[in-house]
Amino acid sequence: MNARGKNERNAPADLSYLGEEKQRALVNRLARLEGHVRSVRRMVEERRCADEILLQVSAVKAAMNQFAAALLQEELNACMSTCMTGDSDERLQRVTRVLSTLLRQS
Repeated sequence: MNARGKNERNAPADLSYLGEEKQRALVNRLARLEGHVRSVRRMVEERRCADEILLQVSAVKAAMNQFAAALLQEELNACMSTCMTGDSDERLQRVTRVLSTLLRQS
């Protein structure tokens, strides 16, 4: 729970530190990833060979990991900036939790 009594996991992420260019780059990554997932679905619908589909699934996973790494890099940059001003404990805890989850699931 945060200071406002809300569960931090369900709180919307504050990405206001992202500049328009960085935000656009992340959105573009997601759009490409979305298209890739649709093509995997199409392959399943076409009853393509499992080895072909699994190869594409592997590519989707790699693209998702790259997206997560890019977002994490922006968060860490913002966190370091915040740490320099001394208001870092809550944000550092959030980043640590997210990083821990990412590492467990990869």
